[in-house]
Amino acid sequence: MLGNKIFKTDNTKFIKTKLLAFIVFTTFLPLPASAITFVQNRTDLQSNDKIEWSSLGKVIDPFAPNPSTFLPPSFSATSTGGLGVNVNIPSAGGDITPPFIFQNNPPVQTNFGAGDFLLFTGFSPTIIPTGNPNPLTIVFDKNVKAAGTQIAASGSANLDYEVFVSAFDDANNLLGTFSLPGISSGARDNSAVFLGVKSDTANIRSLVFSTSSPQRGFGINTVSIATVSEPYSDFGLLILGTLGLGLQGYKLAHHKLNN
Repeated sequence: MLGNKIFKTDNTKFIKTKLLAFIVFTTFLPLPASAITFVQNRTDLQSNDKIEWSSLGKVIDPFAPNPSTFLPPSFSATSTGGLGVNVNIPSAGGDITPPFIFQNNPPVQTNFGAGDFLLFTGFSPTIIPTGNPNPLTIVFDKNVKAAGTQIAASGSANLDYEVFVSAFDDANNLLGTFSLPGISSGARDNSAVFLGVKSDTANIRSLVFSTSSPQRGFGINTVSIATVSEPYSDFGLLILGTLGLGLQGYKLAHHKLNN
């Protein structure tokens, strides 16, 4: 009888030791490295949320602007899914206006889609098409998997410039920077290029949009976003599931040893 008790006790300790080792191993196991990719098409972003600039309730008439509809250099917005964002557009100074939102309808001339609501960095009413060339930064309240928008600088179709997007994580580490040749015209044909980024994990906290044009303002339309609602990553769920199986196995083994 004593030998059986020793055998049962030793096996129970062995199972507990293996389970503890598994917990320690999975707790400190590094998560898989994430990869960020450039997305040039809104459909490929596979978004489930978006920021509509008209939701701010401040849409300006560019030809008869009301000062109360201009935006401050930094402001907040909320996506249709309830995600909070902060937007920052440093002031250009001089006679260049603050940022504002307008709708792409006649007699406005842009190459976004007809009816799009655009967030514009600002322009000079005296030296057209001079505008605010400073970067536009969007910071999400929580990490997202993907985000992007269409972008174009003010000017004619023969304007030669590049557009850029940079993505950062929640520690402000650069995840990647991508660029495309910009396209500007007044055709209202939805030809403004799309700049987006996509990651295999939800690690994108902010995006910075800019252009290479040193004296032109630029605009963006709806920002498409891919968010995640799970409290844990897929890898974390795998660990929890495996741990659950391990605990179940331990209970079965413990039951057999004591019967």
